[in-house]
Order: sequence, then C-alpha cells, then structure tokens
Amino acid sequence: MKIIVCVKQVPDTSGKVAVNPDGTLNRASMQTITNPDDMNAVEAALKLKDATGCKVMVVTMGPPPAAGMLRELMAMGADEGVLVSAREFGGSDTYATSQILAAAISTIGVEEDDIVMCGRQAIDGDTAQVGPQIAEKLHLPQVTYAADITKDGNTITVKRMLEDGYMTIKVKTPCLLTCIKELNEPRYMSIDGIYATYNKPLETFDYEKLKDHPLIDATTIGLKGSPTNIFKSFTPPQKGAGKMLEGAGKETCEELASILAAKHII
Repeated sequence: MKIIVCVKQVPDTSGKVAVNPDGTLNRASMQTITNPDDMNAVEAALKLKDATGCKVMVVTMGPPPAAGMLRELMAMGADEGVLVSAREFGGSDTYATSQILAAAISTIGVEEDDIVMCGRQAIDGDTAQVGPQIAEKLHLPQVTYAADITKDGNTITVKRMLEDGYMTIKVKTPCLLTCIKELNEPRYMSIDGIYATYNKPLETFDYEKLKDHPLIDATTIGLKGSPTNIFKSFTPPQKGAGKMLEGAGKETCEELASILAAKHII
C-alpha cells in the first residue's frame, strides 16, 4: 500500500501580497510556504504510515526550487518525492494542472489498496477544484472535506464536513480524499528526518517523461491548454473605521436608521 499526496508551494499570504502592474501576483518577491491544507493531507498520510507501515509519496507541480519543499516533507516522514516541472506546464489553470498531475500519478501507478490525498484547496486560488478533477481523470471514487479518516482493510471510513454538520462515508480503495485543517495538527520535521531525507529518492518528471501519456497534449496543458485565466489580482482596499452605537433604546434605533438611510442602504 502507498499513499500519494499532492502538495503545492504557494505564496505566504500572511505577509504583504505583491502584485505586478498587469495585476498578476509577483511570486518572485514573495516568501513561499507549503499550502496549509496540503500539510494536513501529509499528516493524515503519515498517521496511516505510522499505523500500517505503508509508503508515503509527495508530488508537486512547480519550478525547480519546489524540490526544497518536498525535502522538508520527506524530513517529516514521507518516503519519496516527485517534482513535476517543465516550461511546457507553466501557466496551467486548475483543469490543465489536474491533467498533468493525473498523468504523473498514473505514471507512478495507483494499485488496488492505494490512496491519493490532496488538501481541500490552495490559499492562492481557493478553487478546491484540482483534487476532484484528478479523481475524475483517474476514474477514482472521491470523498472531499475529510475531517476524520480511518482505514480497515481496503475500506476507508471518512467523516466529511458539511456546512451544517457531518456525514460518514465508506469508500473502497483505490480512492482520492481531500483534507481540511480540522483533520489534524501537522507534525514538525525531526532531526533524524532532516538527516535521512538526503538518502531518500527525489525524482523529476519533466515533459519528456510525461509527453506520451494520453492526458498530456498541447491543447490540455500549460497556458494554451487552460480554458480559464486570471484577469487581475489585487489587494482589496482597507475598510474605514466603523461607528459604534451604544444603547438599545428607541433613540439608538432611530440614529441607526438615519445613518443607513443616508447611505442609501435602506
């Protein structure tokens, strides 16, 4: 059994978000982190590894420096890393990205008792589309928004978060799960793990490696193969200070109504 975890290196949006004059993100000037929801997926995989002794692989699509992120995840306990990187893949939207990642996962191979895990969504796009799209292209059953995961043989029981509660779903492997932050608390890298990571295999899948896969085509990858594109990214203007009204009597209600009427809200 193996677990393949899809991860993404994203800009650290906790700091200042840099935007180019054309409205696109200036990623080169921003610090990068591993996407938070993906960290929960990695921790879920590592917990299953602790319980079953399975192999955990981390896969990312990105520029060559993203290999450093994979090394950090391997220092946490992942066994292998795969960097999917090529100029031909640049500019991919969620559709094209899922094409490429599905091809990479298919090349690795998904066997009967394997699991593919993803974070719920990435903080730079918030689309929550790539994981489900990968499942569709690999013809895998999927359960999204996993808040708890247990495994019994080839059956996975998932507690799935909904807007107004939870539902429990049982699914057979192989399958794909997307994980949310409520699922767990990601562990830290260990000293032994940091030393061990340089002896763990890290492979690069470039265009030559994947070009013959049925999912890889000039019309379905990269900027040309992306049916959507980002028109503009910007930092919303800060709101002004609010006005607090004290009291709960008629006068306060009349004052509130007057303010709302003046702003043409009512």
